[in-house]
Amino acid sequence: MPKGSPERTAARKEEIISACEKLYQTMSFKDITLKEIGNETSFSRPTIYNYFQTKEEIFLALYEREYDRWNEELTDILQNNETLTKKQIAEKIAGSIANRVQLLKLLSMNNYDMESNSRPELLTSFKVAYGESMKNVCRILTKFCPEKSVQEIHDFIYVFFPFMFGIYPYTIVTDKQREAMKEANVDFAYQSIFEITNNCMLKLL
Repeated sequence: MPKGSPERTAARKEEIISACEKLYQTMSFKDITLKEIGNETSFSRPTIYNYFQTKEEIFLALYEREYDRWNEELTDILQNNETLTKKQIAEKIAGSIANRVQLLKLLSMNNYDMESNSRPELLTSFKVAYGESMKNVCRILTKFCPEKSVQEIHDFIYVFFPFMFGIYPYTIVTDKQREAMKEANVDFAYQSIFEITNNCMLKLL
């Protein structure tokens, strides 16, 4: 267990997670190492092991933080609106997802490896944040679409959340990928994160 106050522990965890986030902007998951992450922090690499045992645990913590941030936006939609049309619900949720590019990028990764190489207590903490996102979307639909049954809301969740795993690769496209699609004669309509999410929401609602 790391020594020091809870505040110091939390601050160091945040620094490690932020270092990982910074690297993930320009590097792939497989190329990021604990050494690379340690080089981005203000303390020695061995200190990281006081807080995280594997690279996957750090990414899982980053993942959890992204869900926490999305939950803040979902809660804001829920609490600061009395009524919303289906069009407005779609726009607000699509807007909140467009703000979470990092979450979408993480969703497009192989989560099985990340979760299997993390301790159970950290995986549970992550699942709490993930579960809260599902609950928040359910709360939004329950409040603003009172005509929907519990089963209809359940069906929405189990279509929309799997859909989120594909948003990043369908909207964040490199020049190399665009050229390959062109050479393959694939007629593909490129959309923004907001557009593809909004369109899906409107169809599901």
